[in-house]
Amino acid sequence: MITIKLIGGAKKSFSTDQLELDIGDGITIEKLLERLVEIKPENTHNLDINNILIAVNGADSSAMEGKMTQIKNGDLVSIIPVIHGGSNKKITISIGKKLIQIVEIKGNKQIDVSFLDDLRKEFPKIKLQAISSNFVLNSYHLKKILSISLDSEKENILLSNKLETDILMRFAATKQIADAITFVGIKPKINFILIAVGNKTMLDKLYQKITPFTIEIFSKDNSSFLKKHFKISKKHLDSISSKNPLEDLLIEKGAILI
Repeated sequence: MITIKLIGGAKKSFSTDQLELDIGDGITIEKLLERLVEIKPENTHNLDINNILIAVNGADSSAMEGKMTQIKNGDLVSIIPVIHGGSNKKITISIGKKLIQIVEIKGNKQIDVSFLDDLRKEFPKIKLQAISSNFVLNSYHLKKILSISLDSEKENILLSNKLETDILMRFAATKQIADAITFVGIKPKINFILIAVGNKTMLDKLYQKITPFTIEIFSKDNSSFLKKHFKISKKHLDSISSKNPLEDLLIEKGAILI
């Protein structure tokens, strides 16, 4: 049995300050967080797993092995939300050994695909891709799709010859690169999510460069747009046994392109 102590805003996600889960020895913090997202009651405060501090038996997990830290029966896991000053404009996550920075860029008529091309020239050591904000539901959806693409890169089964293109195609749920660009690529006046994979030093430099263009991330609910675009009905969603049926269906659409 693992005891989870919820502190501050995290209590609002479960309407309690403590949970006990019987999930066995050896589970990682990353898997535990995924499980918490799955069991979170509906109509409660979002649990932003990308902006929290985690302590295991009082020790900061980041000083151990981060989200790959393993948890044992009897451990006490404390979850503390990170309070940001002002709007949340950046998310940094790690998947495996990859460090990924995510921001949302405000669309305007001057920003088009050349914006991305110029950044790639200036930061050649960073893998960059831009996805129309309309096609990203939330951080859970985003991280799962990125995990699929990064796993595919590791196993040498990318949909294309580049990680960046694989990411684009999975958010569009199509094997056709041209269609993926048409649907989810950068368009003037439309906000987009900028995904950057690289080391911390270069990602920090990139963020300094693009900060004037960033806005609060995931501030808009795109669920209606996504259901309409992918022709997802209420009946279809109701048939899925999941706490996150729309997210999981979108993730499945991106995964089965393999």
